[in-house]
Amino acid sequence: MKKVYLETFGCQMNVSDSERVVTLLENEGFEITKDEGSADVVIFNTCSVREKAEHKLYTRVGQIRNDPDANKLVGVMGCVAQLEGETLFEKDRGIDFVVGTKAVGRVHKAIRNAESGTRNVIDLKGREDDYDWDVSHTARHSPYVAFLPIIEGCNKFCTYCIVPFSRGREKSLAASEIVRQVLELRRGGVKEVHLIGQNVNSYRPKSESGLEDFKGATPFSRLLRAVAATGIERIKFTTSFPRDFHPDIVDAINEYENLCNWVHLPVQSGSDRILRAMRRGHNVDSYKKRIDHIKASPRSLSLTTDIIVGFPGETEEDFEATKDLVRYCEYDAAYIFKYSPRPGTPAGELADDVSAGVKTSRFLELENIQKRNVSRSLSKSVGSTFSVLAEKRSGKDSRHLSGHTTCHKVVNFNSNGASEGDICNVRITEAKRNTLFGERI
Repeated sequence: MKKVYLETFGCQMNVSDSERVVTLLENEGFEITKDEGSADVVIFNTCSVREKAEHKLYTRVGQIRNDPDANKLVGVMGCVAQLEGETLFEKDRGIDFVVGTKAVGRVHKAIRNAESGTRNVIDLKGREDDYDWDVSHTARHSPYVAFLPIIEGCNKFCTYCIVPFSRGREKSLAASEIVRQVLELRRGGVKEVHLIGQNVNSYRPKSESGLEDFKGATPFSRLLRAVAATGIERIKFTTSFPRDFHPDIVDAINEYENLCNWVHLPVQSGSDRILRAMRRGHNVDSYKKRIDHIKASPRSLSLTTDIIVGFPGETEEDFEATKDLVRYCEYDAAYIFKYSPRPGTPAGELADDVSAGVKTSRFLELENIQKRNVSRSLSKSVGSTFSVLAEKRSGKDSRHLSGHTTCHKVVNFNSNGASEGDICNVRITEAKRNTLFGERI
């Protein structure tokens, strides 16, 4: 039995793909191992959203090939595989096979071909007609948390983003199938389901099957109500696209307690000029109106975002506008990135005219502002009681459990007899730098 080591970079969609691949390979007679050294096959599921993530692939392949005792097949799947294709074999001769984003259901065939001695095995073709989207029977990163893709691809074509090229056009899964899977996951002991996609609130199924009995202004808000009606304990969704974020999404969250009080709404910049250059489809004023509606919820919704600094042409005035918006929104968390050009995108044709030093300076300055936001947010939590899904034992103290609140804050707490998989009421006693600590009550 051949052993396969699979390493995943990037977003939750990649994690979900890897979970399917693990299940597929086990069904095909392979053994999945967490020990890279003992593996016969090493696969990297890659991300191409940023240059740093892409460079990580070549570093890891080099580490495998520099081991004189390693006689392994090395494969690349995911977004880098889809975009780079056969050029990967030229860039790194240590790669044996390449599998695109829509060919993950055939990864076992690529391995078999490479095992037989075929050189430079490549599969960038589309999905097979009978591709199984069901995640209810796949291996998962957690027994209690499941990632369920509801939409794949992107039609937005933001100028900096490679996803429409690596993942293709938007395709929504039928609502009836999503609800069926959630019910199956619930029966299997899953406590929290994440509805995931590049832009979940762009959800547009071909038919309304499964949504007919639910009110709502958009197919996505009706889907949220349909999934909430399954009774599964917790439902989260990510990522939302600001232009498609209808106020009715917040109304649905207010109506159903099991729709978690967390919204991830990437703004990318606080400058209207830069937002137009990014082709984001929203401006600062329209974004603030959505934020105001989110903040007005009686459920105290947690708010997180993504921000890019150093986009081509970004001036100090543009950056100041971003700082002002971060202060206004008071995000509970922000994922800040330095712009890196992606070949093949419209922005990749622009002069990368913000120096590396300025990008770093702006990154650190914005990070400091956001650290103050996080500190205020976490400090306000001290003395409050949260519902926390215990996901794992603490690596530092086995008496402690670690998990997430419904508002997606990380909490470590004294277990007091609780076990992994329990949903516990935890009183917060201390705010750490990025996490909370408490006692189960």
